[in-house]
Amino acid sequence: MSQAANFDLSGKTAIVTGASKGLGAAIAIGLAQSGADVALVARGDLSETRAGVEKAGRKAFEIPADLCNREETRQVLPRIREAIGGEPDILVNNAGTIRRADFLDFSEKDWDEVLELNLTSLFLLSQEFARGVVKAGKPGKIIQIASMLSYQGGIRVPSYTASKSAVMGLTRLMANELAPHQINVNAIAPGYMATENTAPLRADEARNKAILDRIPAGRWGDPTDIVGPTVFLASAASNYLQGYTIAVDGGWLAR
Repeated sequence: MSQAANFDLSGKTAIVTGASKGLGAAIAIGLAQSGADVALVARGDLSETRAGVEKAGRKAFEIPADLCNREETRQVLPRIREAIGGEPDILVNNAGTIRRADFLDFSEKDWDEVLELNLTSLFLLSQEFARGVVKAGKPGKIIQIASMLSYQGGIRVPSYTASKSAVMGLTRLMANELAPHQINVNAIAPGYMATENTAPLRADEARNKAILDRIPAGRWGDPTDIVGPTVFLASAASNYLQGYTIAVDGGWLAR
């Protein structure tokens, strides 16, 4: 197999959660540009992402779902199997949210809602995806979206930090258990990306400057910066990579 063929996703179907905007939209379109059909999961408007997938010449399957609702989460994989007529090959657990408040004032509601989306939905989707590919006797790729706060504590985001730290640990556990079934489980930890989640930080002049001053690349990340590493982890090129979290951070952690 040529090196170019190692990265070719033709004939594969990928699932991308949180695909309506930001990192999820960029990932979905990038996977399509590498040859994959894509099941788009989100509670928001998926039309723009669908158009991007179809422009790349691939099929897009819209799966509207609120992943804060466990019953809806449990129906995602059955709905995708029905739509594509089989088992998908790649799962990208990108959907996530954040709440900000001082630790002393942080509410149970904000704790529960973040953990439900960022961690519980990831667990349920990964488990059902893995069960399906194991039963089908085929290999699979699971890619989690972690965070700089998988490595660091941060401030004013206790539920987000807890969830993303857990994502890194769960990625390792899943790799240990699923590697014998030819399922690769890895994660990507985006640095400070110019997305909706970071809008409050970019709007704060002091925080924005402090963040940029620490990033060797000298800029906020763009969602498209995540695409290359995602394609790598989704492809045959990463078949011997297991349980690892790749930081795509412009050098933030190197400082």
